[in-house]
Amino acid sequence: MDPVSPAGPVDGMSLPPGVEAAWGLRERPHRGPKPGLSLPRIVEAGVQIAESEGLAAVSMSRVAAEVGAAPMSLYRHVASKDELVALMVDTVYGQFLAPGAAQEGWREGLAESARVMRAAMYRHPWILRVPIGGLPVRPNEVAWFEQALACLHGTGLTEDEKASVVLLVSGYVRNEASTNADIVAAVQASGMAPDEWMSGYGRLLARLTDPERFPAITRFIAAGVFERFDPPDREFTFGLDRILDGIGALLTARSRPEPE
Repeated sequence: MDPVSPAGPVDGMSLPPGVEAAWGLRERPHRGPKPGLSLPRIVEAGVQIAESEGLAAVSMSRVAAEVGAAPMSLYRHVASKDELVALMVDTVYGQFLAPGAAQEGWREGLAESARVMRAAMYRHPWILRVPIGGLPVRPNEVAWFEQALACLHGTGLTEDEKASVVLLVSGYVRNEASTNADIVAAVQASGMAPDEWMSGYGRLLARLTDPERFPAITRFIAAGVFERFDPPDREFTFGLDRILDGIGALLTARSRPEPE
């Protein structure tokens, strides 16, 4: 008997919503929707709506209209909007994969994985508005997790430490992408060019602060940091390199023989 049967539990545990559908374990009804309507088509329509109109625009009725079907027919494939969004997220996770990353050195592999993940988040910023609902469990999420762990093979880190490294790097990527998306939205809302927006903030901050109470900020403004909008790629690379430096320092320290 297979360890997982359609619509059944795994080792006595009920599968989370949408996991059966994602792994193809859900039985299709014998009396189904009209030909041409499928789960991949529904998920693709949801992604397209999120891309063009934002995540808030995604609803079962809106997706049904997009695929030219009755709303109730969608429920034969996906149980709820939450399940649909989870499957949409897993679709984007498929773009997080960096072919060959695990065959490079641990640092090069993690760096490439981080860059690919960030690029996918920039292409699909709506994914940053979906709360993390748990650990990787859908096919593409698990494939991404496998890739990240494989990059650390042979480093000497324990399995727990590998998971901590993956969480550290992926958390940094998500935070940077989310922060930059918010900043870009603020710049666009202002109607200013990025450099103009940044220099305006510097002038405002200079008016609100005094050197005696805020000496560090005063030096920061005087250095001209707010006169330009730093390219996001440079900021991202700087932060990622510092994280990888820290991991490298740990591995170096572990490789040194203990003093007698």
